[in-house]
Amino acid sequence: MQAVIIAAGESKRFWPLNNGIHKSQFKLLGKPLVYWALKGLAENDIRDVAIVVGKNSSMQEMLDKENDLGVKTTYIVQEEPLGTGNALWQAKDFIKEPFIVLWGNKVGAKELVAQMVAKQKGGVDAVFVGSKVANPSDYGIFRLAGEKVLGIVEKPSLGEEPSNIAVSGARLLTPDFFAYYEKLADYHEVDIVDATNEYVKDKNAFVLVVENKGLTLKYPWDSFGIMEYLFASNYFKTYIAPSAKIARGVVIKGSVSIGENTEVRDGAILEGPIYIGENCLIGHHNVLRGPVNLEANCKTGAFMEMKHSIVQEGTTFHSGYLGDSIIGKNCRFGAGFITGNLRLDKKPIYGLPKLGVTVGDNSAFGIHSGTMPGALIGANCVVGPATHVFKDLQDHTTCYMKPENVVK
Repeated sequence: MQAVIIAAGESKRFWPLNNGIHKSQFKLLGKPLVYWALKGLAENDIRDVAIVVGKNSSMQEMLDKENDLGVKTTYIVQEEPLGTGNALWQAKDFIKEPFIVLWGNKVGAKELVAQMVAKQKGGVDAVFVGSKVANPSDYGIFRLAGEKVLGIVEKPSLGEEPSNIAVSGARLLTPDFFAYYEKLADYHEVDIVDATNEYVKDKNAFVLVVENKGLTLKYPWDSFGIMEYLFASNYFKTYIAPSAKIARGVVIKGSVSIGENTEVRDGAILEGPIYIGENCLIGHHNVLRGPVNLEANCKTGAFMEMKHSIVQEGTTFHSGYLGDSIIGKNCRFGAGFITGNLRLDKKPIYGLPKLGVTVGDNSAFGIHSGTMPGALIGANCVVGPATHVFKDLQDHTTCYMKPENVVK
């Protein structure tokens, strides 16, 4: 069996973390998400995989460094972001047998693929993965007769939803799916729905309903669910690298992984699950309350507290508080930085009870700066000292509080 991973498109809804990368290149536990999808395929002995990427993608360069899976990868370029159907169409000459289609963020691929293959061996032509949702009008929704797939309705009107089972980014298809796509009268961004509706008319196609956690990545805060999935999986293990330096006064509770050449200084408290990559520095009297994921080359000064957050490579903090937040690569935070993560009226923030700040790559924050709950700050931004950000900032924005010192 073969597989196609879809890792093309602009990942617009993943802003501000889509700075020059596809969302499946976002890192957790030291690896890009697409690595965990590939690992799940390899663990099901599916080792002939095409990855459809966008123009000028750095995916191949990134994955060439992760060459321990024994998977043969073929990279296929989608020249223009013309939708999922067009991306899959690019792989038509690669496919010679029944194949798995995965979105690049499917870190739960091991169990997912095993269930799809088992269902196909029971005499099914095609398997579509779905999950129950509370708001069906926001998704592509299956029309079903029991478990048999009759079709898909894209974002049905409120009250006209055929079910509450939404289409997920994984399916098992036969090679002739491409013939149905080729025969479409019209091609558009969601034409994969049209091709699927024609395809299932002639096929014994069934739905596999799974829990949504760890499978969806549309918006930055969806990465919290993926992080928690990985921490609960057998991919995460308690580990302290031989070259790591842990001061005698450090307290470690729960599952914690600490990478090579990382130093944790005296007085720090680490409450797992926590992943800390290589070449990191955790300063004196830090408190890290998991789940926390710190990628390689991150540094913190003394008296820094973090909880339920994800930080990408090369970001540095001085002191302060980071809660329920997602930070991109190579950001800098001055002393006394504080995130707000809970509204005073306790109303949800993008559907979550708590959400701090999401920051794109290469942004910098001055001393005593802060952000209000749910703020989105783009890449290459500068936030001045003593400045509190109340609204989203687009990429390449400078934001300063107007100083009005009075000197007598």
